[in-house]
Amino acid sequence: MSDAMRAETTQIPGHGGDQIEAYVAQPLDGPPTGGVVVIHHMPGYDEATKEITRRFAAHGYLSICPNLYFREAPGASPDDAAAAARAQGGVPDERLIGDVGGAVAHLRSLGSSNGKAATIGYCSGGRQSFLSACSLDLDAAVDCYGAFVVNSPPEGLPLRAGPVAHLAADLSCPLLGLFGAEDQYPGPDEVAELESILTKAGKEFEFHTFEGAGHAFFATDRPSYRPEAATEGWGRIWEFFGRHLASD
Repeated sequence: MSDAMRAETTQIPGHGGDQIEAYVAQPLDGPPTGGVVVIHHMPGYDEATKEITRRFAAHGYLSICPNLYFREAPGASPDDAAAAARAQGGVPDERLIGDVGGAVAHLRSLGSSNGKAATIGYCSGGRQSFLSACSLDLDAAVDCYGAFVVNSPPEGLPLRAGPVAHLAADLSCPLLGLFGAEDQYPGPDEVAELESILTKAGKEFEFHTFEGAGHAFFATDRPSYRPEAATEGWGRIWEFFGRHLASD
């Protein structure tokens, strides 16, 4: 298989049937393959996230990133849209589930889909990836340093996002968690508590914590980037999706 792909902006049905913007990337050759919904971080539907979406297509997966802030600021810059979303306390969980569900349905409708689908999210998207996996029928999910899965946001943070760890019994698929040992949100204690909750629920998961890395260690355009941790983390992602998104 070559690395030829097509990437484009489109519209898909989201929560409540709303038409929302989404960025889709897909290989142009190869056998039927699984799909990945990329859930963007709090800074929004930006170039860095679109690059990640293309990266999955280059590795042979169908991929899509729904613009979760499209309703707040259609056509606005990522910074302005993110500011508008923050002013409203972030994306409501119910709406998030509907938008991600629409993205999953779009991937599975493509002619080159093998019917399998996963989510991956970074920062706030990590929490939302976990939430999606507990609310939708998925084949795999990846949580990259998702905060407030176990604990509530600290007072004063303009984010109306409550803990979702109580949904662990409904987790529909294997979960991969990638965390930084120097992160505060989530801190190592929160990661350990989530691990205990998932173990008690009898769920399939694997967590990896990287020394010397804090929050957003995958972000190549930010000072928090840690190449060694990010490289190992990507290796874990490819191995995980290789196991769970391959055709039967």
